Amino acid sequence: MPRQRLTRRVNGWVIVWALGVAVADSLTKWWARHSLATHAHHVVGALWLRLTYNTGISFSLSRGTPALTTLVALAIVLVVAAFAVQAEPGAATVGFGLLLGGGVSNEVDRLVRVPHRVTDFVSVGWFPVFNLADAAVTVGFVVLIVSMLRGSRLVAR
Repeated sequence: MPRQRLTRRVNGWVIVWALGVAVADSLTKWWARHSLATHAHHVVGALWLRLTYNTGISFSLSRGTPALTTLVALAIVLVVAAFAVQAEPGAATVGFGLLLGGGVSNEVDRLVRVPHRVTDFVSVGWFPVFNLADAAVTVGFVVLIVSMLRGSRLVAR
């Protein structure tokens, strides 16, 4: 009986996507903290660039417990990373890359800011203020859900 290899394949493109999101998000947050510190900027219609900080997670949930929020978010990022690096080529790679990059970028922002909070600055009407990482997480999640509904396998076996 032949021995099976116990090595796992790592999808490096997921890491490329994640790094791209993390760098772009970090740059936009830096810009927002410096350019929007004294005033908001109206872009068009209901779209504003308005600096806010979020000590919670998405939609400002769990705002009162930043230490717990940081630990839970870190655990989620690590679980996503474990699956993400095994993503199948194609849509799963993009979806996991966006999801991982956004999650890592928000977690880094939360860990390096004192007090521990995430920089948000995109405001659209009644919707909660968000950032590029939040948008990447949302789009990545949608890509993965659509891929699953279409019957695609997300991770290598």
